[in-house]
Amino acid sequence: ITSTRAMAMARRALGADKVGHTGTLDPFATGLLPLVFGEATKFSRFLIDADKRYLATLQLGITTSTGDTEGEVISRSPVSVTFDEIERICASFVGESRQVPPMHSAVRVEGRRLYDLARQGLEIDRVARTIYIYSLEIEHLSGERLVISVKCSKGTYIRALAMDIGRELGCGAHLVALGRTGSGA
Repeated sequence: ITSTRAMAMARRALGADKVGHTGTLDPFATGLLPLVFGEATKFSRFLIDADKRYLATLQLGITTSTGDTEGEVISRSPVSVTFDEIERICASFVGESRQVPPMHSAVRVEGRRLYDLARQGLEIDRVARTIYIYSLEIEHLSGERLVISVKCSKGTYIRALAMDIGRELGCGAHLVALGRTGSGA
């Protein structure tokens, strides 16, 4: 379900007048979605701006139109990288960088969500944003499945990070699972 749908379900269940969430999760993502109610909605921006933590599973060798399982397969490539190469590439993403939000994201451009434009088959220029990856650890590698844990600044798209890692490895990649494991403290 979408973050907005989860928020609406909680509102009904608790009979709350005011409710907000503290950062959109992709519909296929699982994990932590902090909600705020009543007067706490005034402070939600502090949680929205908080650093986030994720556990992500990448499928190496396959790229998709959305960077996740919901898109169409664009390409398939053989995966012939070593663990050391993967480790080196992952380490290169730690620190400050610029990231272009994917078309399939909740970012608004001229009042419209990018995912709405993408569903219409449109691709527009997007402005790169400054992000910070505090840590990117390899949790597990099994065949062509790579599991990573990421601690990052708000506004970081793990789907875009997965595509970037795949591009740098030379084989492509997309997300097959994503869970938010932390938000702020």
